[in-house]
Amino acid sequence: MAALAPPVAAVRLAVRRALTGLPGDGPVLVACSGGADSLALAAATAFVAPRLGRRAGLVTVDHGLQPGSAERAEAVAGWAREQGLDPVEAVPVRVAGRPGGPEAAAREARYEALVGVARRHDAAGLLLGHTRDDQAETVLLALARGAGPRGLAGMPERRELAGVPLLRPLLDVARADARKACAALGLTPWDDPHNADPAFARSRVRTDLLPALVDALGAGVVDNLARTARLLAADATALDDLAAAALADARSAEGGLSVDSLAALPAAVRTRVLHAWARELGAAPAALSHRHVAALDALVTDWHGQGAVHLPGGRPVRRRAGRLIS
Repeated sequence: MAALAPPVAAVRLAVRRALTGLPGDGPVLVACSGGADSLALAAATAFVAPRLGRRAGLVTVDHGLQPGSAERAEAVAGWAREQGLDPVEAVPVRVAGRPGGPEAAAREARYEALVGVARRHDAAGLLLGHTRDDQAETVLLALARGAGPRGLAGMPERRELAGVPLLRPLLDVARADARKACAALGLTPWDDPHNADPAFARSRVRTDLLPALVDALGAGVVDNLARTARLLAADATALDDLAAAALADARSAEGGLSVDSLAALPAAVRTRVLHAWARELGAAPAALSHRHVAALDALVTDWHGQGAVHLPGGRPVRRRAGRLIS
């Protein structure tokens, strides 16, 4: 029997680790565009999941942004059915008219569709094909935006979106290995031209910035950036846990938050408390910026009688009688 190609083994092992011990008895679904990363992930899941006693299916999203996109989505779905994946769905979405730039609008439409299918099938998890290289790119983009530890922590291996567990098994797998796995399995991935379009920031990071860093600092820079994300994710999780407890302690019986309780907190915890509280008040996460949180913090640490802070959506927060209230 021929030896298993190391890239194929690496992707299968990553999927096995992600699925082992996964709660729930529903199927796992792979989000697959037909690109090398998600195609390698889908092939590995089709092999691994049944051996763990788990059904596996696939969802492909047609964004309708390129000629032939519907036919390409159907081709991916047809391949998935040949591999024994079930359920399999090709879902068209509408991107135009959504807020934000084209990347954000397409991402929002895609996740909305993926989560909808996962909820309909009561999926135990939705598998996404982001690789170590994607993680490194995410860290660089977050650094350029001036993001804090949570942004620099990159993409989590697991998180929930609208009650659906999102799993990223390939965050420790190189993009090149995903492509080699496809080649070893005789699979022909589709290369999305948007991934090389300089109009998009991530594409510029992928084609220009990260290769330049590799040339200047060596190939290890990709793994080092991904490792930075892992380390910061652990720190951010610990701070978030502290902030959750501090938020509970800061709540006032009369409503709002106690200024004295907030002032006693370390700044890193206090700003997280204020961020979480602002979201409770209805501020949309995408619109809630550092500027809003800094203004809330000033009501605690730099109080000189200033007026209300207006959160995204227009909701005011004031300091009154030793409390922050809204």
